[in-house]
Amino acid sequence: MSIAPGILFEVVGFPITNTIVTTLLTDIVLIVLVICISKTISLRPKGIQNAIEMAIDYFYTLTEDTAGKKVSFIYPWVLTFFLFIVISNLLAQFPGFESIRFHPVNYSGEEGVPLFRAATSDLNVTLALATISVIATNYLGIKHIGIKSYLSKFVSFKMFPIFMFVGILEFANELTKFISFSFRLLGNIFAGESMLSQMYHLFPIGVPLPFIALELMVAVIQALVFAMLTMAFMHIMTDKPQH
Repeated sequence: MSIAPGILFEVVGFPITNTIVTTLLTDIVLIVLVICISKTISLRPKGIQNAIEMAIDYFYTLTEDTAGKKVSFIYPWVLTFFLFIVISNLLAQFPGFESIRFHPVNYSGEEGVPLFRAATSDLNVTLALATISVIATNYLGIKHIGIKSYLSKFVSFKMFPIFMFVGILEFANELTKFISFSFRLLGNIFAGESMLSQMYHLFPIGVPLPFIALELMVAVIQALVFAMLTMAFMHIMTDKPQH
């Protein structure tokens, strides 16, 4: 399994990869869920409505316990990241991923390119998610504590040069978030997909089941980790510095 996504075809010179297809599929699933729940919403939830409400209540309570009054503007980001990532990860465990093949024009291989692939196994997707998380975190920091307090997290002349050095470390920390967010998610999902691909080739029936169960757990945990880290960073960045 290649680290690079498979190119299916091009649209006006823009390559359409199998991870783009899965990203669009994830968006469709989210939209369908929202429509279905909005049309069947009940005061006595059951089925999928009950599962969604449990997830919403869990994340709201967790965010409120961590961020307090800031829950109103942090919580939507946390839930959105979790739902998108977990659905994308779980879709990759459905039959058809890796097995349904597409033969692009001018493709010389015999097996073809997988039509679907977990979106989060593509660095382009995980880096995009990381970028959104980091930019949104810093935007909320500027919006809720003001530009002066925000800049003082990185630049301070009090107790020079100690706080100046601390500010440099804070700035470096913001830059490393792009790497840590994107590569943590990419590494776990790509490694799992590669392992399952090998297991399916070696033992097509029965044996891969424990590994599928493991990947289902990893899919949820990695979505939870990304969402929780975003929540923690947003909480920290929207707190006024003490110095």
